[in-house]
Amino acid sequence: MREALRLAKKADSLGEVPIGAVVVLDGKVIGRGYNLRTKLQMATAHAEMRAIDGACKKLGSWRLEGAEIYVTLEPCPMCMGAILNSRIERVYFGAYEQKGRSLTSELAAANLLNHTVEVTGGILESECSAVLTNFFTQMRLREKQKKD
Repeated sequence: MREALRLAKKADSLGEVPIGAVVVLDGKVIGRGYNLRTKLQMATAHAEMRAIDGACKKLGSWRLEGAEIYVTLEPCPMCMGAILNSRIERVYFGAYEQKGRSLTSELAAANLLNHTVEVTGGILESECSAVLTNFFTQMRLREKQKKD
């Protein structure tokens, strides 16, 4: 999770929502990602999607069986779909999505594609939450200064 936090801070330095993700297989990081939606102007440029893409390229396969993903924020439904499709076995996330936009638990247990995912939330939760809270606080301050 520390590596995912480092990547989230990289996204923050680029003005992106600070979310980072890593895919791990056999104790080794095989995919890394951080949000780049604004820079790339791509709706799918989420941290998880980028980490999964990198892991698939590294392994030369779309199947990431036995892999785990660590992400600083509870995954959205799109990212959970990619996690299920890639056959990742475990999801560890830091901060809980506070606005109810995640279906993590429901999708993980739904046995879609004949695959379920183990999910553990709250890993380094306060650190992951603080990065996000700080980003949005600073963003609101910048917006307020523009109006003044």
